[in-house]
Amino acid sequence: MLDQIHWLAAVTVLGVLEQAYFFLQVIYARRLFGISPPKISGPPEFERIFRAQVNSSEYFPIFLAILWQAGLFFHQGLAAALGLLYLCARYCYFMGYKASSSERLAPIYFSAGVLWILIAVSALGILHFFLSHYVGLNVLQLLTA
Repeated sequence: MLDQIHWLAAVTVLGVLEQAYFFLQVIYARRLFGISPPKISGPPEFERIFRAQVNSSEYFPIFLAILWQAGLFFHQGLAAALGLLYLCARYCYFMGYKASSSERLAPIYFSAGVLWILIAVSALGILHFFLSHYVGLNVLQLLTA
């Protein structure tokens, strides 16, 4: 069983570490700009870092759910590779947003595209499972025949 999920687990741990890094960046920015919680406004530099972290946190549960669905129902290697692409795009998004609000756009569009691919792969894998398990229709056999 573990050989079927080890790449997914590794990408999950990397994602958690990335989220921790984003959280730490907000803490450092709070100290740098003298902004105590619960305040969320301040200089534009702080607000960009804060928004980048919050936006990344909002998408993280979605990413994890579809990463694991794609890996379990479609292909672990493909899902893990897409997961790494997503995490790289999120890092670029964070660093771009930290520098300037306009530099966040290309990475956010790319990461959204990766999420849509993961959703499609998940849906295809789950559909294939239901068709083969409950209807007895193996689409892969039909395509290769």
